[in-house]
Amino acid sequence: MRQAPVHLQGLVEPAVTALGYELVGIEYAPQGRGSLLRIYIDSEHGIGVDDCQRVSHQVSGVLDVENPIQGHYVLEVSSPGLDRPLFNAQQFARFIGQRAKIRLNAPLNGQRNFVGELRAVNEGHVVIAVEGVELALPLADINKARLVPEYNSGE
Repeated sequence: MRQAPVHLQGLVEPAVTALGYELVGIEYAPQGRGSLLRIYIDSEHGIGVDDCQRVSHQVSGVLDVENPIQGHYVLEVSSPGLDRPLFNAQQFARFIGQRAKIRLNAPLNGQRNFVGELRAVNEGHVVIAVEGVELALPLADINKARLVPEYNSGE
């Protein structure tokens, strides 16, 4: 799964925000005959099934008219969930202090996957502390990033 082309964001975002939701991000997995377009939405009141259906209906209409994706695809609208995906610098900055799992397009020092605490976002880099060592990961090289949910044991 990878981030969708920028032109899709420009088509989808106005439809999502017009309904009162935040567009968290879009992922697109081209797979020949069965591609997947996943749209993540959020609101301050949370997201339920009805919210996803409302956005799906609205976005489907826009995509049918604009036809930005060739061939058959499945549209999925979802809440970001506890393991919220992170798509841009503003989202990384919003969750500084939380743990994240980041996968790069190409290895950095022989490693592609990193799990640690988000520390900063600056000059096109996301700074993450992995086992006490701060690493600056180029934002442009991030393939996928998600928050790591922390569960309390209830004690």
